[in-house]
Amino acid sequence: MQSDQSQPLDNEPWYKGLTSYHWFVFAMASMAWVFDCLDQQVFILARGEALKALLPSGTEGPVINQYAGYSTSIFMIGWATGGLIFGSIGDRIGRARTLAITVLMYSLCTGLSAFSTGWQDFFVYRFVTGMGVGGVFGLAVALVADSLPERSRTAALGLLQALSAIGNISAGLMSIYVGKLGAAGTIDPNTGWKLMFLFGALPAFLCVFIQWRLKEPQKWVIARQEGRAAGVKFGSYSTLLGDARWRKSAIGGLLLCVAGVIGVWGIGFFAPELINGVIEIQMLKDDPTATKESIKAAQSMWRGYNGIIQNTGAFFGMLAFTYLCQRIGRKKAFVIGFIAAMLATITFFQNFNGISTIWLSGLMGFCQLALFAGFAVYLPELFPLRLRSTGTSFCYNVGRYVAATGPITLGELAKVLAPEKAPLEVKLQAFRDACTYMSFFFLIGLVALLFLPETKDKPLPE
Repeated sequence: MQSDQSQPLDNEPWYKGLTSYHWFVFAMASMAWVFDCLDQQVFILARGEALKALLPSGTEGPVINQYAGYSTSIFMIGWATGGLIFGSIGDRIGRARTLAITVLMYSLCTGLSAFSTGWQDFFVYRFVTGMGVGGVFGLAVALVADSLPERSRTAALGLLQALSAIGNISAGLMSIYVGKLGAAGTIDPNTGWKLMFLFGALPAFLCVFIQWRLKEPQKWVIARQEGRAAGVKFGSYSTLLGDARWRKSAIGGLLLCVAGVIGVWGIGFFAPELINGVIEIQMLKDDPTATKESIKAAQSMWRGYNGIIQNTGAFFGMLAFTYLCQRIGRKKAFVIGFIAAMLATITFFQNFNGISTIWLSGLMGFCQLALFAGFAVYLPELFPLRLRSTGTSFCYNVGRYVAATGPITLGELAKVLAPEKAPLEVKLQAFRDACTYMSFFFLIGLVALLFLPETKDKPLPE
């Protein structure tokens, strides 16, 4: 069923000759990642309103942004922890079974976030959700890399990552819908965040379909049997970091991902906080009598519009990056990508000043998220079958322990740049400047490339 025999010619489309089962594997892996990204984006869009409700009454915006940074950092620490654990388990017991566990974990804990009674239990749900989220990427990527034919791998993995934009855009649509319900008085705008997290629980049903038919890649099954007979360790961190070849790939890949993850999670995904401030200033300028409820409803809608625009740009950016990887090589594509991401991020945070400039969010999404298609394509090419899920998860997720400092640093830097009692306009400019300074983190990726090999047109290491 998963045989790679009778392959089409290399100059034919990547999808030529794929069987129905190949498409099923791709669909299941993609859906797991799409719903994963949906839950990530729900958190990004709703965390501010959630913390307003869960922190003591009267807590001001800068403190809420500070706690939003804490919650994001805790989420990322859970992400890194889950990536380490489930990446190794996936190499040992199989990608498909482990994927089902991680999807169920992040779905249920996203739903439970809606029932938080304080910031403390909200943070706990964020950590456990992060563990599930962290396991999915390495497992889904390894599953597709090991199941589809060699000639289809690069394009399929790039498309898998690009499809994540669907989950992000869906969350944006949810935010718009919840905002409109609040504006119409159908729901209390102060509790709209609960509805967002409940919607995020729906992907748990995906586990039923994963367990129903999805099988382990045939090459993994054979290699695992031979490995047991020969005493070869699968999913071993001692092997990953003890062997000089794989250790170099692991450390280089880790630094590569740290640059992208800090750039997106420590800076880019704080665009909703900038949107909130700009919309509030605009509404009060146009109508000084605007109520808090009307401002919240408008903020929810424009956070949603921003999410859609940002992730529409991301979709095309990831497709473009995949094309560059195929045409000019992985390393050259990353050089272009990191520089473009830094410049686009600075441009957005310094120049977004209202609805007329929201298109800048699409430009930022195009450049920032494009890098993640590169991670999906490049990381599996650095590790052998017995370490593919482990190594990919290590690089993509462990960097989040370091990247978890990004949101906290951003919040603290913004507070340093603006006095506590400063007007909203001054605090907003301090936030813009903090994001600008932190954008230079993208350049760390250029350093990492010096220690990594070019893998274009080379087979996977086995």
